[in-house]
Amino acid sequence: MFWLLFSIFLTACIAAGSTGGLFSPGPWYRNLAKPSWTPPDWVFPVVWTTLYLCMATAGARVAMLPDNGVAMAFWALQVALNSLWTPVFFGLKKIKLGMVVLTALWLSVAATMVALWQVDMVSGMLFIPYLIWVSIAGALNASVWRLNPDEAKQASAPAP
Repeated sequence: MFWLLFSIFLTACIAAGSTGGLFSPGPWYRNLAKPSWTPPDWVFPVVWTTLYLCMATAGARVAMLPDNGVAMAFWALQVALNSLWTPVFFGLKKIKLGMVVLTALWLSVAATMVALWQVDMVSGMLFIPYLIWVSIAGALNASVWRLNPDEAKQASAPAP
């Protein structure tokens, strides 16, 4: 049963991650000013693959346990917000709105971690690296916003 549930949760993670292929960074992002501590491009797929495996494992473990409703609801919320950031930031080129989505994602990941922990400590612990990475992503998004004020204003302006 675990492997079936793991496959379902992993499919949800892969679906969220597929937005990266649909809305890749491209020249717009490459031309933005970024902080010196921006991770190299190769880090992102390695980290996200690891995180998606942890997320799927945590979801599958808790899905098999009683009293998992709140944890499963938060798990669904965080994966939905996870899939939203890339189209907002890279697709729409909305730096400030991307920060709003990332803030909501951070809150949902933290809430998911706590809810998972209450049902299964290991599952909650599997979300710690995810919360750390979303914190780094939030700091990066905020830095890009700060370093590119004209781009943030231009991308936020309504179309003529």
